[in-house]
Amino acid sequence: MTQTNTAAFVRVEGILLARGVLSAAAYLAGNAKKFGERAVRLGLVGLAAPVHRLLGQTDRALAHRLAHLAIRGMSQDRVEVLCEEYAEDVLKDTILDQGLELLKRLQAEGRRVVLLSDSIEPIMKPLARHLKHYDELVYNKIEFEDGEATGKLLDPVIGSNVGGRWLDDYAAAHDLDLARCAAYGAHGPDMLLLSRVGKPCAVNPDFVLRRSAKDADWPIIDYRD
Repeated sequence: MTQTNTAAFVRVEGILLARGVLSAAAYLAGNAKKFGERAVRLGLVGLAAPVHRLLGQTDRALAHRLAHLAIRGMSQDRVEVLCEEYAEDVLKDTILDQGLELLKRLQAEGRRVVLLSDSIEPIMKPLARHLKHYDELVYNKIEFEDGEATGKLLDPVIGSNVGGRWLDDYAAAHDLDLARCAAYGAHGPDMLLLSRVGKPCAVNPDFVLRRSAKDADWPIIDYRD
């Protein structure tokens, strides 16, 4: 009988990276070409920040959509250049060694390691060159029209929805038995993902996920500090 494949789903933000979507949006906005444009875009990031924190525990996908409105109207070339600079000059040196060790262990167990990132493709593609021990990297994609960013994220938006239909479709496509799969989350909305697999684990969890993990008697790993 053919053995069913198993996978480990790992949230990038909080487990491999301490920085999140707002940090990237602020970097892009703060490096717009003109001073006035920078001020306006940074103002949008500032307005989005408290809403993002609030929605981040309920509708993470919508929170990410709001954060990326700050780059609406930026040229595709400019976005791609700044994203690569952000990945190479900022994110590369903040990759958490303990997170890489976790991926190495999961791969050694024979699991398919799937990384789930809130960040957008132009950031994660160059950053992927510095990551190890994974099989697939899933990230968000931003819409461009006529050479400019619309500020919209294309569906499906990677946020709090990965524990629902997205996970079912992925498991079916890769012949995965979710009861034998593992998942590692860091944020409250990751509870949906963690609750759908046989081996859930909270890593560097925020307050909401830590409390829920304790109530559910899930393992908790802390290493970021």
